[in-house]
This record gives sequence, C-alpha cells and structure tokens, in this order.
Amino acid sequence: MAQILDGKIVGAHVRAELADKIAKHRESHGTEPGLTVILVGDDPASAIYVASKEKACHEVGIRSHTVRLAQTVRTDDVVMAVEKANQDPTVDGILVQMPLPPQVDTTRVLAALDPTKDVDGLTTYNQGLLAGGLPGLYPCTPKGVLRLLDYYGIPVRGQRALVLGRSTLVGRPVGLLLLGRDATVTWGHSQTRDLPALVSEAEILVAAIGRPGLIQGDWIRREAVVVDVGINRQGPKKVVGDVDFLAAKSRASWITPVPGGVGLMTVAMLLENTWQAFVHHDDAR
Repeated sequence: MAQILDGKIVGAHVRAELADKIAKHRESHGTEPGLTVILVGDDPASAIYVASKEKACHEVGIRSHTVRLAQTVRTDDVVMAVEKANQDPTVDGILVQMPLPPQVDTTRVLAALDPTKDVDGLTTYNQGLLAGGLPGLYPCTPKGVLRLLDYYGIPVRGQRALVLGRSTLVGRPVGLLLLGRDATVTWGHSQTRDLPALVSEAEILVAAIGRPGLIQGDWIRREAVVVDVGINRQGPKKVVGDVDFLAAKSRASWITPVPGGVGLMTVAMLLENTWQAFVHHDDAR
C-alpha cells in the first residue's frame, strides 16, 4: 500500500521557512516582497485560485495586489497592465492568471513580462534558462513536484521517469527538471500509442494530461512513485486526478492525493519564486 506524498505538510513547511526569511529581512531592511496578480474576466475557478494566492501571500508576509480586468478587455489593455507592474519598483513578481479570454493574445502578454518578475516561469527567457540547465524562475507546479520528491527522500538519479503531458506549464518543464536530476525521462501524451505498456515501465510517473482517471491502477509498475498533477472537476464539489487513485495506491510505493497533493505545492512555489525574485531585485538595488 502506497505512502502519501502530502502537499499540505510539505507546503506548510515551505511557507514556514519563507515566513521566517521574510520576517527577518523586514526587521533588518524594512522591506518585503511584492506580488501583482493580473486577473482577466470572471472565471470562477480563476477567482478562487487567486483568492487562495492572496491568502497565502498574507500568511508569509508578501504584499499582494490584484489587478482585475474585464472579460471583454483587449490585448493592449492587458499588456499595459503588465508594463505598469514591470516599471513599479515595489513589485517583485507578476502573475498573469491563465487562461486568458480568447480575444487576448497570450503570446504577446507573456512577451511583455519582465523575465525577472515572471514568477510563473512562462516567458521564453525563463523557459530557455530551464532548458539550458541554468538558474532562473521555473514554473511553479514542476518545482512543486520535485520539492515533494525531495522532502520525502525519493531518489531521482537513474530512475526511469515517464511524464504524461507536454504543456509549457507542466509537462515539458517537469521533464526537464527530472532530466537535470539525472533521471531517464520519457514524455507521453494523448497521441502516444500503447500507453499502458509505457506506464508499466515507469519507476516515477508524473501524470499531467488533464483527463480524469485516464491512468488505470493496474497499469502502474509495482513500487512506482506516482505524482498526479491532474485536477479535474466532476460536478460542483468533486475533484479527481488523472490516475485511478484507489487502484494505483495498492501498487505504488508513493502517491499524491487529489486534492491535497501537487496543487498545494504550486501555491507554495509561487511564494518561493516571489521571494527569489525579490532577493534578485534587492541585490540590484
């Protein structure tokens, strides 16, 4: 029976460490990190997520400000909001809440972001640093996956890792982070043939496709480590992952619950990235 990779425990550990660092810096220097969130439209899930980020910022001592723009906003207006935050010396991190409405050019908006304030790690600059194995602001969810593995002492070097998903937000960067830790990485996705056979070989499985229960429990290699990034809503209250949790739990050595796993780590890593950006800017001031 698998042990649980508990995002609540690890996330609380990260937040406590950050709160201590921020409090000490405020006491000695009189400054603290600042985060601006740009929220476009009225998507309920995005609004809930932004509210949780605001609460987490308050808990660790990060100043948080949300810029709310209408659902009908133009690309130029979003870019203008980004550029205003770029130029504000009290803002260390900028988060543009995704997804943006269809009339907004996401590529243009991300291109306008100052890479040193890109706490979601989505600019081509930071993605390039990640691909090159260089220090930078990396996407929050992939960082959270690695932090969970580290906290529980799960070895990565030499392990056969399968990443299911190829998005720039999760699938690609988490594979690159695992590769940087000397794992042997394979990527799979919705068009991959014979997915069960591929899953059965993985010693570390990261599922980030976004299809509820796609990965059957009997596909899982015995004693594998299963990290389920999927957050799929079934009805108004039920949330499930990409992996059949109960069946997989009987075969895996470690597994993340959904909810209670990677999602909580994503917020923790956003706070950590904001602190990292603040330290960079503080050194430059």
